[in-house]
Amino acid sequence: MRKNMYAFPDIIKNLRTQAGLTQSDLAKRLSITRSSVNGWEMGLSAPSIPLIVELSKLFHVTTDYLLGLDDRLVIRTDGLNAKQISAVLKIIDCFNDE
Repeated sequence: MRKNMYAFPDIIKNLRTQAGLTQSDLAKRLSITRSSVNGWEMGLSAPSIPLIVELSKLFHVTTDYLLGLDDRLVIRTDGLNAKQISAVLKIIDCFNDE
């Protein structure tokens, strides 16, 4: 579990930058203003519950991850066959053994 239980500003900024999105890009995808995204990243405001759900879908993370309640990431295997999923799990196991 994450020690800082409300790290949303850092989490959302990291996810946004990792996705190669500007604040304006993210705002357009969510049909909100850039200043709203900036407010979240500055810790001045927080998104509504429906926007948290949309963010989790957009970034392929759980809402708990977004809110800093859980630091586990979800790996989507949509479109992968059983052999490919098995290969991904083996790679993850290699890192877990370290």
